[in-house]
Amino acid sequence: MKKILSISTVLLLAAIYVQVHAQSQEDMKKWMDYMTPGDMHQMLAKSNGDWNEEITQWMAPGAPPMQYTATCTNKMIMGGRYQQSMQTGSFNGMDFEGESTVGYDNAKKVFVMTWIDNLGTGIVYMEGTYDAATKTATFTGKETDPMSGKDMDIKQTMQFADDNTQFMDMYSTQNGQEFKMLEVKFTRK
Repeated sequence: MKKILSISTVLLLAAIYVQVHAQSQEDMKKWMDYMTPGDMHQMLAKSNGDWNEEITQWMAPGAPPMQYTATCTNKMIMGGRYQQSMQTGSFNGMDFEGESTVGYDNAKKVFVMTWIDNLGTGIVYMEGTYDAATKTATFTGKETDPMSGKDMDIKQTMQFADDNTQFMDMYSTQNGQEFKMLEVKFTRK
C-alpha cells in the first residue's frame, strides 16, 4: 500500500511539475511576444527624422483659425518599442515645446500615445487603431478642459500619406458637439 501511495504521489508531483513547467513556457512565450517590436513598430520607425509642421488651430467652433509653424524630430526609443516626437515652435508669441510617445501594444493590439507640452500641466493618453487601406491611425482619449477642470473627449487622426508627408487632425467634443480644433501638415525636412 505504501508503495502504491508513493508511486501515486510521485506521479502527481510529476504531473504538477509538467503542468507548471508547460504553463511557464507558454507564459514566457506570451511575454516575449509582448516585448518584441513588430511590424507596427517598424511602420512607426519610418517616420524617424526631422519634420516641418504647418499648423492651423481653432480655439472654439466658428472661431477664426490661427496659423503657425513648428518643427519636430522623431526617433525610436527603448529598443524600437516607442517613437518619441519632440516638437518646438512659437504659439501666440510664446515658445512652444511638446513631446509625444507613440507605441503599439502587442497584447492589446492597439496603438498607445501620450502627449505633454509646456502650455499645460496634464498628460493626454489615447489609444488607437490603424486602417491600412487609408494609411490612417485613429486615436481616442480624454483631455482636461482647463476652463471647467473636467475631462473632454478627444479624437486624433494621423494619415501617413507617403514617406515625406503626414496629416494630423484633432477633434474635441464640447457640449455634445465634435469640432476640429487642430490640423497639422508634416513635411519631411
